[in-house]
Amino acid sequence: MSQGYRSRRIFDGVWRRPLAQAAADRTTSQIENAQHCRSLHKASNPLFLYNVWDAGSAIAVARAGSKAVATSSWSVAAAQGEADGQQLPFEEMPAVVMRIAKPTNLPVTVDFEGGYAADPKTVGQNVRRLLELGIVGFNFEDQIVDDLGLYGVQDQAARIPAARHSADSTAVPAFINTRTGVFLKTDQGTAHADLVEEALVREKAYAAAGADCFLVPGLTDDALIHRVCDVATMPVDVMTTSSQDVHRLREFGVARISLGPARYIALISAVEEEANALL
Repeated sequence: MSQGYRSRRIFDGVWRRPLAQAAADRTTSQIENAQHCRSLHKASNPLFLYNVWDAGSAIAVARAGSKAVATSSWSVAAAQGEADGQQLPFEEMPAVVMRIAKPTNLPVTVDFEGGYAADPKTVGQNVRRLLELGIVGFNFEDQIVDDLGLYGVQDQAARIPAARHSADSTAVPAFINTRTGVFLKTDQGTAHADLVEEALVREKAYAAAGADCFLVPGLTDDALIHRVCDVATMPVDVMTTSSQDVHRLREFGVARISLGPARYIALISAVEEEANALL
């Protein structure tokens, strides 16, 4: 055996061991973060999320004491000059997500909209790519992208196991926050009251399919939120526009409270108003 070949083998062994150990450390940390994220969803003490859109906002909420970092698809897309509804190309998403996740050791969950695919197989592949970035959770919605309708209950329930299987295959117990657009299709009031049963049918089916949490954006009526929380088999995530709602929503059994794009919209509006005044 030549001295050069032997040295190369020794070098390769020394080089590969740290790389393998680093990969193992990342996986262990990701698993621990995923488990921690899951533990934060408590009806008695809901997880409050100030949804972020870039690395700067992620750092800000982490410094403020947030227990986790969560993105808003609307805000992330807008910050990149795109519209919501998966208009930010999937190929560009990893770079954005990596920048958001890099500066923090907190659990990071991503608003993954409809998984950037309709068919379950591609959804699974996309989820795996997302988790490879170190993410520990994601929102997954039943809205049909570029369409006014929702997936049928069974159609969406068939897409969730693909996401679940991809997560399980990476050994990361990813937290799937499944979102229904039922309450976004009509105005508030009586119409929403008539839709609660449909929402609960979806909740039960999504839970059975492997989801972990149920997001009901658009639902703002206290009595209806209370009703959903009472019957739901999963923790319930409610979207609000104000941190002042936290204490009130806790009384109804909400386990997760999200601000969604509200703060980004308010911030950009303030920037535009100030710029208008100055210019």
